[in-house]
Amino acid sequence: MSGVVLLCSIYMYEMYFFTFSKIDRQAMQEGPGPVPSPSGAYIAHAYYEPYGGAAGGVNVWVDIISTDEENRVQTVYYGDAKTHFTLEWVDNDTLFIQNEEPQFPNSNRNTVLVIGKEIYHETGLACQSVLMKKQFETCYHN
Repeated sequence: MSGVVLLCSIYMYEMYFFTFSKIDRQAMQEGPGPVPSPSGAYIAHAYYEPYGGAAGGVNVWVDIISTDEENRVQTVYYGDAKTHFTLEWVDNDTLFIQNEEPQFPNSNRNTVLVIGKEIYHETGLACQSVLMKKQFETCYHN
């Protein structure tokens, strides 16, 4: 019985206390960027995180560095990397993230995010995290 309680506790912790701190930053590879916003208030930078060895894949995340707030870093996007990935500012506070597989349109993970208000997490763990809800107004997931 204690084993079941322990497993349930671990599951609940993973579900509702998720943060981006579990990203394997040791194995990260530089992605597109840095891409400064038109006003220079933000800098977008993407990173790749390989997983699963030869048969695995690659995740991608986007960090926003706020130049007005002593270079505070916030992760705003996390998902499975597709072959076509770009970052483009729409305006001073809005970032378009293109993450698509042209041959498979149903697998596209493109999104437009208002920095400081919106984030994207492919599996939705950040969307249901009690800790993360304080950091954004809207969370998108697949």
